[in-house]
Amino acid sequence: MQCPSCQNTDSRVLESRAADGGRSVRRRRECLNCDFRFTTYERVETVPITVIKRDGCRELFNRTKVLHGLSRACDKTGLDAARLETIVENLELQLQQRTAKEVASSEIGELVLKELKQISEVAYIRFASVYRQFRGIDDFVSTLETMNKEQEHLAAVG
Repeated sequence: MQCPSCQNTDSRVLESRAADGGRSVRRRRECLNCDFRFTTYERVETVPITVIKRDGCRELFNRTKVLHGLSRACDKTGLDAARLETIVENLELQLQQRTAKEVASSEIGELVLKELKQISEVAYIRFASVYRQFRGIDDFVSTLETMNKEQEHLAAVG
């Protein structure tokens, strides 16, 4: 590891511990040449996930875009940022564990909706309205009726 101060490549590890929920390792190092102390992070290199958009174009998975969409859907619902970050982390982990590294944007949207449905009906409707491109009130009513029927079915079964 190259020292940021003197560029010497000899250093010793002073301390190591897990970071990012165990997905990376944080190491405190000391340069053997100039005694400068610095921190490094090791994480497993993952294969990038390619998202296939509705129009057929492809782009790399961008967790920030998903988090931004979630934040807008959850605005003023009382859901904290840490909960949203966890949803995005779990989504990214699910996608990384697949053998196929290409995923349709529609599939990502459905996975997000599945999570939102369990924690906030308002956020679910907001996200669905953008993701499913609602055209008018009929789309909202249809979605609400479907949710209502599902709740009635769960109440009858449970």
